[in-house]
This record gives sequence, structure tokens and C-alpha cells, in this order.
Amino acid sequence: MIKILISDSLSDIAKKILEKNNFEVDIKTNLDPKELKEIIKNYNGLIVRSSTTVTKDIIESGSNLKVIGRAGAGVDNIDIENAKNNNIIVMNTPGGNTNATAEHAISLLLSLYKNINIANQSTHKGLWEKKKFKGYELKDKKIGLIGFGNVASRVSFLARGFGMQVFTYSKSFNKYKENYNYVKSVTFEEIISTCDIISLHCNASKDGQPIFCKNEFIKMKKNSVIINTARGNLINEQDLKEALDNSVILGAALDVFSKEPAKENILFGTNNIILTPHIAASTFEAQENVAIQIAEQFVSFFLENKKINIV
Repeated sequence: MIKILISDSLSDIAKKILEKNNFEVDIKTNLDPKELKEIIKNYNGLIVRSSTTVTKDIIESGSNLKVIGRAGAGVDNIDIENAKNNNIIVMNTPGGNTNATAEHAISLLLSLYKNINIANQSTHKGLWEKKKFKGYELKDKKIGLIGFGNVASRVSFLARGFGMQVFTYSKSFNKYKENYNYVKSVTFEEIISTCDIISLHCNASKDGQPIFCKNEFIKMKKNSVIINTARGNLINEQDLKEALDNSVILGAALDVFSKEPAKENILFGTNNIILTPHIAASTFEAQENVAIQIAEQFVSFFLENKKINIV
């Protein structure tokens, strides 16, 4: 019998789909790397989200492992190169949490622009500081999207609905531009120097270095904001803190961090920043979507030899 390990929290529907197809499924969450390394040899497939890091040691210990599935789009937590070297397929579920992440990016932007977070805290204290929280409108603002995959394309649609001007810096945008005639492709320099809002939707650079550091923040408009729901290492957090502390930019909102879980971070307590604990894709709808997708992809792989969404 085919044995599957689910090592992160996942909708129960994945287990039901797999068991309906006669797979044996174990759910063991919060395993430390040593524990996972010791048991992985017992499984043919491993399903993870973002909490489990699948290292070289774990992969090499998976003597019976055929496929690693990421219930989500990002695969930064999986050593893909070593998986390939050990003839293990890695697959993800792009699109399953697209809308959830896009809506979260817009929610962060609205919270920043409307001072929702600090106004809420103030009102709970009975201060009624009505004149203190003058905000901004999204209409006619320029939003620059770094990257133009599934999430960015959805953000562009939502931004257009608010009457925003949409720009992107993306090497792949030419593939889709016919369907997005309201989006203008520009250079990275144009994005950072002319846009009111910058929203990150790209992969990390190959060398792992941030793409937004002190030099980039200096070039941004003084009343601009930056949103990151993509990868934590895209932004140098120390430089961002200094930019906010010195009013180089207006504000920031992050759902991802250089080190997660972010129990400690230099940005904690910084003014004009909203922080959420990597929850952009955490909606009931999105979690069910990715659970169904990855379970069905495993069924197709093991029973029909179909390789779907291979990374």
C-alpha cells in the first residue's frame, strides 16, 4: 500500500481523498528535523506546507520517497536540487491560494492607507483622535508590482477596481500582456522611483540577497509604501526599519519575514508598519483548495503516472 505522510496542518479533505483511493495516510505535525529524518523512510510521499523544511538529510533518508508535495505555491522550504539528485519529484499547487494572497495584500494596503490598525487601538482606549488619522485614497495611485505571476495578476485586477494605475516589473509579463492591457510594463528603477505603492510578488534572488535595501528605499517617494506577501528575504529588514524611523518612506506591511517563525524581529515596535504572521493564504477557501489539489495530484501520480505541477 502507498503510504503518505502529511507533516503540516492541512484540510482534512486531503486525507479523505487519499484514503478513498486506498492510500495509507499519517498526519504528524510539529516534527523536528531529526524526527522527520528518522521516519521518512517509511513513506512514499510527503505533503508539506510552509512549516516543514525538507532538507538534504531528510531527502537522503527517504529511501522509499517518490514525491514531495507542497500545498501552496512557494517551495523555498524544499531542497529541490537534492530531491532531483535522488530521483524524487517535487510538485506544488500554484493558483490554489492566489485570491487569498492577493486579497491580503490589498487588505494590508488599505490598513496602511486608512490607519486602520492604530485608529482601532486608539478608539478602544476611548481617545477619539478623529483628526489624527487622516488617510489616503487608492484611486489614481500608482501601484508597482514586482513580479507578475498568479497573485500579482489578481492584485492588478483588484487594484484596477479601485481606480489605480497599475505597473509591473516582470521578465515574464510579455507572455500575458495581451490579457492585461491596463498594466504597463516598466523598469525596476521606474517602479521604485515613481510608484506610490510597491507590492512584491516575486521569487527570491538566486544569491538569496534582498532586492530592497537602503539604496532602493532612498529612491522611493517619501509618501510611498511597500507591501510584501511573497518572500521574507526580499527586504533587508534593518534597512527597512531605518527607512521608516527616518521617514524615508511612509509605511510598510509584511506578511513574511527573513526568519520564521518571527518570534523576535528588529521590526517589532516600529512605527508605520503592519505585521502579520504569514497568513496571506490562510483562508478556509484557500486551504481547502490547495488540499484538494495536492491530494488529487498525488492520486494522479501514483495511480496514473501523471506528473502535474512539477517544480
